[in-house]
Amino acid sequence: MLLSTSARLISRRLIQSGTRRTASTSNAFRCNEENLRNKALPYYASATAAALVAVGAIQHNNSQNATATEGLSVQEAVNAVEDKFAVYWPRNIIILFGPPGAGKGSQAPKIVDIMGIPQLSTGDMLRAAVAAQSEVGKQAAAVMKAGGLVSDEIVVGIIRDRIKEADCRHGFILDGFPRTIVQAKALDKMLTEEGACVTNVVEFNVPDKVLEERITGRWIHKKSGRSYHVKYAPPKSMKKSWKGEIDTASMIDDVTGEPLIQRPDDTAAALKKRLAGYHNDTEDVLDRYKPKGVVKNINANQGMEDVWKDIQVSLLR
Repeated sequence: MLLSTSARLISRRLIQSGTRRTASTSNAFRCNEENLRNKALPYYASATAAALVAVGAIQHNNSQNATATEGLSVQEAVNAVEDKFAVYWPRNIIILFGPPGAGKGSQAPKIVDIMGIPQLSTGDMLRAAVAAQSEVGKQAAAVMKAGGLVSDEIVVGIIRDRIKEADCRHGFILDGFPRTIVQAKALDKMLTEEGACVTNVVEFNVPDKVLEERITGRWIHKKSGRSYHVKYAPPKSMKKSWKGEIDTASMIDDVTGEPLIQRPDDTAAALKKRLAGYHNDTEDVLDRYKPKGVVKNINANQGMEDVWKDIQVSLLR
């Protein structure tokens, strides 16, 4: 029997959805081979069959009026099948790695746009948890009030709470975490409990000697994280004095018109300390993920468009 127009639409959409997820097969098996064999593969045997299930449910509902899909529209039936895809197939969990000034902040919004998954900042999540007075947020607030450093356990707990939200359903991007082996182990343990794993680590490589110019000339829009640079990517509004000095009042965000800021640690002295921490501690995390085959090395010491092209290739699995 020929598919109806609705069925064809569902089939096309699910094939596209299934194609995106079946590209994850190799990494999916690394997460939990037995779980995928028993649960995921039956649901991915045929995207077209899944479409027919959705349409069949609607048709059966119309004739029998006694199924679990009673009252569902075509769109709702598609969503129900996609929910099953989300449950039984690993999410895209991406870690952006690189020294300060490597360009992660400039490229991350583009990844968010093409993949439809959020970028998670540990700082933003921490502030949101404290403001929301969640259980973990209260623990963090107590530690900070006492002048202490928030433990890795609390940070992982905040991540655990955050990734349960709807926008993380198909995955998320971590930038700035994990920074140490201890944090990486805690993250992996938490993800395993969630039935997931890190699927892609994008490593931004830039020589140390290039980073000082990048760091000291960097300005950001605090709310969105959009990044600018006085030499490489200035805001449209930027003006200079006759001496060539930047008019700081002219540094405003292209999108919102709000003032840009420079981070307090975007200085040459601070960079030296941050690079020492990166090389001594954070680079070891890469060695943890390299045997899993998920680390992709990017030459970030080239034009932004070329960096972006390489990133897009690295995201293919």
